[in-house]
Amino acid sequence: MSKTTIAALAAMASTALIGTAQAADLSYRSPYTVNQPLNAFSWAGPYLGGNLGYAWGSVQNSPTRPDGVFGGVQAGYNWQSGPLVFGLEGDIQASAADDTFAPWKFSNPWFGTVRGRLGYAFNNILVYGTGGLAFGELRAETFGLSESHTSAGWNLGVGAEFGIYQNWTAKVEYLYVDLSSSNFSITGAPNSYQFGLVRAGVNYHF
Repeated sequence: MSKTTIAALAAMASTALIGTAQAADLSYRSPYTVNQPLNAFSWAGPYLGGNLGYAWGSVQNSPTRPDGVFGGVQAGYNWQSGPLVFGLEGDIQASAADDTFAPWKFSNPWFGTVRGRLGYAFNNILVYGTGGLAFGELRAETFGLSESHTSAGWNLGVGAEFGIYQNWTAKVEYLYVDLSSSNFSITGAPNSYQFGLVRAGVNYHF
């Protein structure tokens, strides 16, 4: 085999190796990410997950203090520029929070939120603040009668999310939720539900 042929084969092999290395580097970058360093953990793009938590609160014009476990699903989308991460997230929850005082029982069978998120990423660790719209049901019961109202409100909170394995992340979050009051016929007064919650969850990032 001539020296010219050997040199040509060597050049072709070098070109192929460089192309493979470049492709490997790019595989760490998400197409949704702007100004993200190569090989850094990317938070950008859509995600879907589930969560489980505990809520506790109080009802306006009532001594009841409903609390209990809840669980549900969340979905969202992140954009990222360097360490700054901003996005939108929505969730829906089934809740067992309730409390009884004398003949009155109040419960919160379900609630949900639609929130903005703004955070700072330390590679695979994201800390963030979040807030937006809340909505849910408050149910009153007494002497075999029941009445339910669905109302909107607001929420505000903080959280942290951790990249744990490939596309999987885990998160912990605290929210304060305020659902606006409704006039209940069976109580003869406006009632609303304000509560805090802590929850843990997992997300899969596509």
